Amino acid sequence: MRLLFTAVLSLGLHAMNPAISAANAAPGGSPGSELADAVSRSNLVRHLRVFQDIADRNGGNRAAGTSGFDESAEYVQSQLTAAGYQVVSDPFEFMYFKELAPAQLKLTVKYPANPLSSPFNRHSAARKGTGPGTASDPNGSPATGMEPEPGSAIKVTTLRFSGSGRVRGPVRDAGTGCRARGFAAFQAGEVAKVVRGICTIDLKVKHAVAAGAVGVVIVNDREGDLRGGLTGPRAHVPVVGVRKQDGDLRGYAEIVTSTLSERRVTRNLIVQTPQGRTDEVIMVGAHLDSVQEGPGINDNGSGSAAVLELALRMRQFRPDRAVRFVWWGAEELGLLGSKHYVGSLPQQERENIGLYLNLDMIASPNSIYGIFDGDDSDRVGEGPGPRGSDDIERTFQAFYDSRGLPHTGVDFTGRSDYGPFIEAGIPAGGVFTGADAQKTAEQAAQFGGVPGKPLDPCYHLACDTIKNIHLVALDVNADAIAHAVAAYAFQDR
Repeated sequence: MRLLFTAVLSLGLHAMNPAISAANAAPGGSPGSELADAVSRSNLVRHLRVFQDIADRNGGNRAAGTSGFDESAEYVQSQLTAAGYQVVSDPFEFMYFKELAPAQLKLTVKYPANPLSSPFNRHSAARKGTGPGTASDPNGSPATGMEPEPGSAIKVTTLRFSGSGRVRGPVRDAGTGCRARGFAAFQAGEVAKVVRGICTIDLKVKHAVAAGAVGVVIVNDREGDLRGGLTGPRAHVPVVGVRKQDGDLRGYAEIVTSTLSERRVTRNLIVQTPQGRTDEVIMVGAHLDSVQEGPGINDNGSGSAAVLELALRMRQFRPDRAVRFVWWGAEELGLLGSKHYVGSLPQQERENIGLYLNLDMIASPNSIYGIFDGDDSDRVGEGPGPRGSDDIERTFQAFYDSRGLPHTGVDFTGRSDYGPFIEAGIPAGGVFTGADAQKTAEQAAQFGGVPGKPLDPCYHLACDTIKNIHLVALDVNADAIAHAVAAYAFQDR
């Protein structure tokens, strides 16, 4: 696709300046203010309503690999085509995962009368022979042997890329599960209990399966439900999470999971202004996909709508530097679209990218005005971005200052699509109104809102609907990105 991209957009292959600076960083003059004025709140809301309607028609979400995402991409593409852009579709494969039915975990202190005589779990029988566990398919008949007496059900979540099946076995504690020697006492057919943290879930499950575990229960190390999972379908046994307060698991456990893992194709969408030099391209992007749990109207319909509206209005202008707009696929699965894009660019095309601006969650209901800390002046978390990221931060600061609005730095955690650009040495920045972190008293005093409550209480939930949008934040942040784009794209004016 990179060759097609080059052919369609006629990208030049010139040496670029590694850290370009903004002209007119302080808003108020043309064309920055004109571009911001052209981006209207009513049009932003119109795009969000379309995304909501798409989710409503497609099982309540717009996740990568689903009809909801495909329809979202078709809408964006149709809008761009009608505006006269040549749209490049950039497909890539990924591993799709879906929970088909809620997981179940039951616990009892009763063991089968003769556990060693029970058939072993189908997930591990070929590798380990027989043991104290029993199994059956959740859609089939129970395995033969003594059934454990009914026990107490525990709240449990299926972790991503868990295997599918019904397993039974005695629970054995393996601590963190980060070292193979923690499983030295394991017998084939037992259920491994490990605590979240220290190492990856992948490593914990790898050690457990190698020791003959028929299932893995991961106990959260903090309050709340355990989310997340493996990075791919590497385990064929059920892998579930439980809350911290439910972590004292003893006795005999039965776990049931029903999941689907398969390879699917999704895509990025890319357009570029026909005008402007192509050796210092200004890139602006937002991920188009939602999580499977909800429609993702703030995360990240808000960013996608802003990039779309900005691209449509940009057709009225003739920038000095070409502006490339991108809608990423599969961000929620690990930044897959942006990683695919950056990773497949030839080195010269990477060098032709002047900077990247990211929009992800720009209308959280309990919002802050966050600017990515390009120079690491806050000394929090990760270090500074590549050279030029500090200038991007100052450009956004100038915009909020011109509006008399408070702003704060947010860390480059690597959790959004700026990550692959930073790793490639490309200057990056953007704005962010917050996810599941709780608003502090200091933030409430600065920005208003409710202290002690999440910045977005519907983060990755079904309630992330159009009712979850802070309209003022949406409007302000769309203007902010318009001013930043104009400050760099029209630098030579």
